[in-house]
Amino acid sequence: MRQELLSLPKTLADDVARNLVMVARLIDEDPEEAYAYSRIALRLASRVAAVREAAGFAAYANQKYSEALAEFRAARRMTGSADLWPVMADCERGMGRPERALAMAGEPEVRRLDKAGQVEMRLVAAGARRDMDQLDAAIVTLQSPELASNSVQPWTARLRYAYADALLAAGREDEAREWFAKAAESDKDGATDASDRLAELDGVEFVDALDDSEEIEETEATADAGPGTAASGTESDQAPEAEARSADVETGVSSSPAEAGERRENGSDQG
Repeated sequence: MRQELLSLPKTLADDVARNLVMVARLIDEDPEEAYAYSRIALRLASRVAAVREAAGFAAYANQKYSEALAEFRAARRMTGSADLWPVMADCERGMGRPERALAMAGEPEVRRLDKAGQVEMRLVAAGARRDMDQLDAAIVTLQSPELASNSVQPWTARLRYAYADALLAAGREDEAREWFAKAAESDKDGATDASDRLAELDGVEFVDALDDSEEIEETEATADAGPGTAASGTESDQAPEAEARSADVETGVSSSPAEAGERRENGSDQG
């Protein structure tokens, strides 16, 4: 990306780079804001392939599939690369054209993809099959050497999860449980909710042992009881303790922490 930006005047390249950085920072937590930054970068340098690609992913994250597809196509024309082929096919799914996504899965561009891209294309094709209510075909599509392999790759958890989910949709619960377990085992980064799905199948329900309202009620009840609840001791013995507690109240000292949290970066570092 830096190399591509060298084709621009330095000041312009710096401005575009700042906007692209903000797209990358925000696309997961605030996709709408990331999209806004991508439009600025696109207005400044629409002839740079990296800018078109970033704009495509920002639109994709906001479910603007038609716009995303147009940007991905533009980036592909500029670079000649097939790397964006799977996400372009997924845009077709998002636009309600799963049959087009399936057609793309069989085109020569797929053979030009690396292993990760081919697995991604398989996931998209299986999703298209499910869109068309072809569950058995979706399951068969996901069955592959990558799925059967014991080695853990960046795509392993997602591939196993998709297979488990398809099995569950087909009513094959025991097999689904096995594959959700395998997905959870390989998902070190928490990319999926395989652990939760596995617990759900096992009938495990997670609840808070003491929710906030119960904690508040318990605290208030303890405060209302006061020092007079002691089971033993004379009135004079209890008096110093009561006075000490009273002094604490009068000082106004609070043990609760100050409101925490920093304001999220909002792009002010663009300068």
